[in-house]
Amino acid sequence: MFGRTRRKASGRSRTTSFAAAALAGVLALAGCGGDGGSDDSSEVEVFSWWTGPGEAEGLTALQALFEKQNPGTEFVNAAIAGGSGTQAKAVLSSRLQNRKPPDSFQGHAGAELLDYIKAGQIEPLNDFYDENGLRDVYPKQLLDQITYKGSIYSVPVNIHRSNVLWYNPGILEDAGVDGPPESIDAFIEALKAVDAETDKVPLSLGAQWTADHLLENVLLGSLGPDAYNALWQPGANWDTPAVGAALDDFAEIMKYTTAEAASTDWQGAAKAVVDGRAAFNIMGDWAYGYFVNPAPNGLAKKEGTDFGHAPAPGTDGTYMWLSDSFTLPENAPHRGGALAWLKTVSSKEGQDAFNPKKGSIPARTDGDESLYKGYLGDAFAEWSKPDVKLAGSFWHGVTANNKWHTDIDTAVGLFLQHKDPAKLRQALVQAARNSGQ
Repeated sequence: MFGRTRRKASGRSRTTSFAAAALAGVLALAGCGGDGGSDDSSEVEVFSWWTGPGEAEGLTALQALFEKQNPGTEFVNAAIAGGSGTQAKAVLSSRLQNRKPPDSFQGHAGAELLDYIKAGQIEPLNDFYDENGLRDVYPKQLLDQITYKGSIYSVPVNIHRSNVLWYNPGILEDAGVDGPPESIDAFIEALKAVDAETDKVPLSLGAQWTADHLLENVLLGSLGPDAYNALWQPGANWDTPAVGAALDDFAEIMKYTTAEAASTDWQGAAKAVVDGRAAFNIMGDWAYGYFVNPAPNGLAKKEGTDFGHAPAPGTDGTYMWLSDSFTLPENAPHRGGALAWLKTVSSKEGQDAFNPKKGSIPARTDGDESLYKGYLGDAFAEWSKPDVKLAGSFWHGVTANNKWHTDIDTAVGLFLQHKDPAKLRQALVQAARNSGQ
């Protein structure tokens, strides 16, 4: 089990775009080529789900640095669209099962990687960490979280905050809401005020996974960090009055979300806030890069005017975190290229090139703080506080393994149909019991 959550090329560049139908193409390719990795550094195929605004710009910045550092290595961008990796993970699973891995793939640091580790699909990286001096530049608590039975299996490139409330200041003023709500009860009252006093959407949502994301924020805001973190320990009891009350709050909040929630991903839901169509959106801080990056891929909006930010209701003083990281698959076709890629993403230069555009802060402790402005400066300072309380994001892979993650998503999907918090509670209790974690 991973450690508990605590404080803290020049050569042409080829981009391979995979659509949702890529799974069929991957399966068709399964019979081609041979197994076995090598130290070949002629190219590197990097598999991720960074295709959206902000994240795509961050990946492009990393690619440019990698190509500068590795002029003889061709970079193959195998990114697949779909927020939170919903499409990419299905394609990746098929490739790994068919022994056709990419050279490196993105995964959330923590329990999300357990299945790959136990299946022998990714290599330990202890020697890589030692050779590049990484144990001294990553927070010990983060290294604990990505260590399994004494070995480290991924290279974090960033830290994201999951519990951020984005809001439109003008809509709050029109609704008579005095600033962002600080508690779950105040949030519900603010949603009611927006609904009653304006013609705007109180709370925007996107695809189903954004409802899962909302759920983890409501659980944290209602239960507090200690009780929230306890939910993810072996044998935890989800069948309690406190969890029931939190799910009642979740059901009430969901009454004020967009009816067309399933028709758009997180970008559309976040954009509704800065465009003045929705009062609130609870989303991770990757939304910040999307808001402030210039057109055509960003929205070029102004913090304080077009949008504001605050901790999600009830979570002030707690950092719900997640970390994007990269792995070294067993039998990577171009192992030399993969190691070169990992060296770039683990470097100070690489993380400072990537994170300001992605809307995140560096996982390393020696990042250049002057590069992180506005919200990112606040996040950098908050993460660095010695007394900050940490909670791991279950949806984004820190605390829940893939089976548990899937079972929670199924329970939320059913809730979106029946709207019954008691049934949701029963399903979540069963999901915890069946997690095998």
